[in-house]
Amino acid sequence: MSIVLVVNSGSSSIKYQILDMADESVLGRGLVERIGGAAGLATHIGPLGTSRREAVIASHTAGFEAVLDACASRGPDLGAIPLAAVGHRVVQGGARFRGPTVIDTTVEAAIEDLSPLAPLHNPPNLVGIRAATAAFPRVPQVAVFDTAFHHTMPPEAFTYAIESALAETHGIRRYGFHGTSHKYVSEQAAAFLGQPLDRVNTIVLHIGNGASACAVQGGVSIDTSMGMTPLEGLVMGTRSGDLDPAILIHLQRRAGLDVDALDDLLNRRSGLLGLAGNSDMRDIEAAAAQGDGRARLALDVSCHRLRHYVGAYYAQLGHVDAIAFTAGVGENSAGVRAKTLTGLERLGIAIDAQRNGEPSSGAWRISTDASDVAVLVVPTNEELEIARQTLAALTMA
Repeated sequence: MSIVLVVNSGSSSIKYQILDMADESVLGRGLVERIGGAAGLATHIGPLGTSRREAVIASHTAGFEAVLDACASRGPDLGAIPLAAVGHRVVQGGARFRGPTVIDTTVEAAIEDLSPLAPLHNPPNLVGIRAATAAFPRVPQVAVFDTAFHHTMPPEAFTYAIESALAETHGIRRYGFHGTSHKYVSEQAAAFLGQPLDRVNTIVLHIGNGASACAVQGGVSIDTSMGMTPLEGLVMGTRSGDLDPAILIHLQRRAGLDVDALDDLLNRRSGLLGLAGNSDMRDIEAAAAQGDGRARLALDVSCHRLRHYVGAYYAQLGHVDAIAFTAGVGENSAGVRAKTLTGLERLGIAIDAQRNGEPSSGAWRISTDASDVAVLVVPTNEELEIARQTLAALTMA
């Protein structure tokens, strides 16, 4: 059996992909959204075409029934083919989970216990696990944690300088996220360069609505920009990234914002949206080109933060073989890539304008031939990485 169903369950959605790991091909994919709402939507793309169903989808269990129905009508029929496993993206694995893990009741309980560290992510991840278990009761379920790749960070990278007893009691440390993407992209970068992974140092810039940077030394994460939660680090679509913590105290005292209001501000009303009134980088670049001052500032702040982390991780790594842009903005915005790295020739980083402006369907190099550091664009594939780790977990179980 080589077929893996990959599931990314959100609070009101189920995103999924079906892969045949014999050749790592995609057999089908889809999205069930608006679960629990008045008008649910299930979209599926399979070998027999595309289906789109609008109906009330009351729960994640009903969502998986919609997945099975769509697969039966458009393929591949999950009721007729044997699944090797179901691989689940789980955002927060805490200090406990250092790799993909076959799910049992003990693992379920641990994921639930970690929910205070990721209240927006772990609970829906867990709901998806339980719904998938109900739909496929005899199929192994595997958790692949966003945080696992970053467990190789040294203490000086993951420790916050606050009272140590308080930090230990409440699990306060840097965990990092986007681990599956950083792992996949750093491996692809080494393969692109034709070098053994353990000899390649890469700075990975995963830039989408959520964004993070990672310093990868010989295939191992040694530092990353997201922290205890996915809020720290780069400027994101609606998240602030790095912020002086005293700002929160000031806003509580002077603006009367309580904890929930501050949480809403930093996670949903900040970042690009807070700066420019729009969270889509494509719209912001277009508006900046037309002279919109807010859009131009949002673009400048975002690239300034990216450049800051490139410099920091260059220093941490000692030498850098590659800088790899990935995810929605990283893969598609030549402007952001150029603005982030132009002018760093003294560091051995030189962008070729023509290469940067001519996208490819796969990984491609956008630096000049004379650049000491290869600057690459590497499309990420988190679903494939989750499927790979899912099968690896079965062999270790």
